[in-house]
Amino acid sequence: MNNLQKKDFTLRYASTSLYFGVNAIDKVKDSIKHYSRALIAMGKTSGRVSGAFSDVEKVLKDIGISYIVYDKVTPNPWASQAEELAQIVWSEGVDLIIAIGGGSPIDVAKVASVIALSGGRVKDYVTGTRKPIRALPLLAINLTHGTGTEVDRYAVVTLDDSREKHGLSIKYPEISIDDPRYTITLDKKQTIYTSLDAFYHSYEAITSTVSNPFIETMAKESISIIASDLQKLVNDLRNLDLRTNMMYAAMLAGIAIDMGSTHINHAIEHVLSGLEPKLPHACGLALTGPRMVYYVHKAVPELSAKALRFLDPEIKPLSTYAEKAQEAVREFQRSIGFEERLSDYGFTDKDLDKIIEYLFKRLKYMYSNTPFEVTMDIVKDIVKYAL
Repeated sequence: MNNLQKKDFTLRYASTSLYFGVNAIDKVKDSIKHYSRALIAMGKTSGRVSGAFSDVEKVLKDIGISYIVYDKVTPNPWASQAEELAQIVWSEGVDLIIAIGGGSPIDVAKVASVIALSGGRVKDYVTGTRKPIRALPLLAINLTHGTGTEVDRYAVVTLDDSREKHGLSIKYPEISIDDPRYTITLDKKQTIYTSLDAFYHSYEAITSTVSNPFIETMAKESISIIASDLQKLVNDLRNLDLRTNMMYAAMLAGIAIDMGSTHINHAIEHVLSGLEPKLPHACGLALTGPRMVYYVHKAVPELSAKALRFLDPEIKPLSTYAEKAQEAVREFQRSIGFEERLSDYGFTDKDLDKIIEYLFKRLKYMYSNTPFEVTMDIVKDIVKYAL
């Protein structure tokens, strides 16, 4: 991994061509030169601060593609943003969408690209009454080392009326860029959040009921990098070598969940950040994660131990090590400076019934691959731990 930053590469996975490495944007000119009008979807600041927006502007101007900008995407994005974006795409005659950001802009762009050509509203795809038949081409410029959405088919949006946060299997980007330069401007907190997102992607993928040896290989490599390099990166935020390694780990984790699945931790987090959109996605995962690990290790200790041995080599593939597994994850998070609680975001014991209702009545599909029977008592225990 020490020389990874010198090994730029192109990966073809599913229907995505991923360009990985410094200045990767220069490699996409031939792939997009036949388009005439693009829409750039992003948030208010990260696309510009990272330098990605100016790089994209230069490429579009060099090859003569006109463009418009939609910079209203927020963290934990709303369905209405995807629908608004789709309407702009349609009315402006756009033939290429370019998403610049972490999971939120890329996810919104995925959904908008489908709605623009397949019609309907987000809720139609959530309920399954409409299927993604056609979609506009999407170029995804990833700005974090956490999301995985640049290589997977998933998109996450929250329904405005019910505040239900749903994951949709919607489409792959046609082209993606993983350039570690764009992650240099992530502050310490966002560095921690996005990296823990990749950690839980890998841990849930390797322990899901649909895991396989190839998923195990990717997940273990991802976790080994995160365990080795994250603490170093937190203390050296502008280290491009470490950023490169972490972006590679996150990309592996993204493929792992695309081939496999997340499960109960992501399901609970979707409820929490749907109810309180100010809760960052990966922060929510880290809050409930250690206690989730306790139950997972009890259920599938062999798989869990394969992942967690990078945090603590003394963890054995035995159910009796569940407490030690939980503590290993909690101590790892503390070591990198994560000390938040769910109560910091306004949650109390009084919210437990609402959380349970949302999870069991509306998001059952999200925990179907959990390696143990998900009960109300277990979910309450996991959430109480995070308070």
